[in-house]
Amino acid sequence: MQEKKVTLINKRGLHARAATRLVQTSQQYLAKTEVCLNERIANARNIMQLLMLAAPCGTELLLRAEGEDEQQAIAALEALVLNRFDEED
Repeated sequence: MQEKKVTLINKRGLHARAATRLVQTSQQYLAKTEVCLNERIANARNIMQLLMLAAPCGTELLLRAEGEDEQQAIAALEALVLNRFDEED
């Protein structure tokens, strides 16, 4: 299992468009992917679970992946967050 802590740096946090991008990215990998906020765990392929995290800008999330391509999945999800979900300049 791979884990990586990331901080949301985009202005709107984990809103609908950002959550959609997380789902799309997660679906490219075989690994089971999750996004954790404190005790709450969301399947990274389930947009409703991601939105229920209600994570604003500045929130620290734990990305978790388990499976044969877990390293690639974590790297892709981390890059997506660090690139502000490709939304902002």
